[in-house]
Amino acid sequence: MKPVSPRDELASLNSARICLGLDRMRRLLRKLRDPQTGYASVVIGGTNGKGSIAAMTASILTAGGFKTGLYTSPHLADVRERIRINGRMISRGEMDAAIEAVRHQVSGEITYFEFLTAVAFLHFSRQQVDVAVLEVGLGGRLDATNLAEPAVSVISNIGRDHQNYLGPQLKDIAREKIGIVKPGVPCVTGVRQRNLVRLFEESCRGKGAKLYRLGKDFSVRSEGQGFFSFSGIQRIHKHLFCPLQGRHQLDNAALAVGTVALLSEKGYRIEKDAIGQGLKDTRWEGRLEILQERPLVLIDAAHNPPGVAALCNTLKAQFAGKRLLVIFGVLEDKDCRSMLKKLCTIAQRLIITRPDSGRALPPEVVAKVAAPYWRDVVVAEKPLAALYRALAEAGPDDLICVTGSIYLIGEIKNAYRKIHREKQCEGKF
Repeated sequence: MKPVSPRDELASLNSARICLGLDRMRRLLRKLRDPQTGYASVVIGGTNGKGSIAAMTASILTAGGFKTGLYTSPHLADVRERIRINGRMISRGEMDAAIEAVRHQVSGEITYFEFLTAVAFLHFSRQQVDVAVLEVGLGGRLDATNLAEPAVSVISNIGRDHQNYLGPQLKDIAREKIGIVKPGVPCVTGVRQRNLVRLFEESCRGKGAKLYRLGKDFSVRSEGQGFFSFSGIQRIHKHLFCPLQGRHQLDNAALAVGTVALLSEKGYRIEKDAIGQGLKDTRWEGRLEILQERPLVLIDAAHNPPGVAALCNTLKAQFAGKRLLVIFGVLEDKDCRSMLKKLCTIAQRLIITRPDSGRALPPEVVAKVAAPYWRDVVVAEKPLAALYRALAEAGPDDLICVTGSIYLIGEIKNAYRKIHREKQCEGKF
């Protein structure tokens, strides 16, 4: 019988299980000698954009000469994508060794995300990183990443998502996310809603944490074609370039630059040239990523209503006039109706499928929700079948957009690689 690898054991944990709380994680990290305290951290939360901000921040720090860890979730194709140092994924050997070390210290139940977070903390400690950039998994206050000791906390924005866990109202969600702000540690945010801004100001004031707001304490101005200028926090940067598509990514880039400016004040000095180079070098898969030109196949990890709204705005601005076919799959804890109501304003065709997750909403249920917005929809149980259907229906000048779930994006990327290999073998590419 083939021996079970540590990564196989990790995969056996229920990745769909969500159990917020810090006690389990605190005990585990104590047994591991609190590896997360051995380096500076940047903890990044929010509803949307936190992964993009994390990727840009880490890329700038790396360009600035710092050994930089990056921890994000979920992954698209390989769990090792979640843990990187200076852009390089953790190796299989390093991953197995860290998993084994963590496993030996686990007693009682632990979630998949908690286990992986401990693996990341330990790996960064063993590799002696200078800074670790950590993306919050869910919420903030009770998320496993919140046991790190940040030099800067970042909260991108606040929207309705994960309401079953974080509360029904925006203020409830905001209170959970503000939980990553630590006493005396500056907080950078793109939150703009007036009532939430007041909540942030009160919370930061009570913790003695300086609050830096996008649009007030620092600003971003588009120069077109992905270029922008940044001003604030005693800095001005002109003609920076953001390689990630969409106007919303300029806000994310500004939050990353603002974060790096505050780190510079704490001794992690980064030259202007490194900021520009780090932004240019940023690679973040699954965010308005183009897989094919004719027909245009684009994937975007918009997994909640604010994300879908940003996606729709970008598609209208950059691909106006193209017939749009959407492949859509969503998890059960998302506001599926709101997402579809936004998509129906720009999409002529909807193909529904099921993401590979225990929390996926059945395609038949999604089809019933979609019925008022499209004359007819197609249901394809498997993402590969959905992709084949879309490619068969699309003309060379059409646009196929895959969205709704990060899990679906990962599956489509894998499926597309398979189709690409098949066509190469047939001599069609």
